[in-house]
Amino acid sequence: MEQHKIDRINALARKAKTEGLTGEEQAERDALRREYIASYVGDLRGQLENMYVVDGHGQKRKLRRKEEQ
Repeated sequence: MEQHKIDRINALARKAKTEGLTGEEQAERDALRREYIASYVGDLRGQLENMYVVDGHGQKRKLRRKEEQ
């Protein structure tokens, strides 16, 4: 996610605490938050998909999703 969008989320959060937000600003904040969370989850999944676990016998195996086990 681009830094200017993160800055906008922070600016809207500050404004919400001090003055309050209009309906349009709340919708913008919600959309930006959803985009931020999707980006964060995608990055985390990418890291986990490239991770290996070493078992007690010294063998490496890829992490699997819980539903795959």
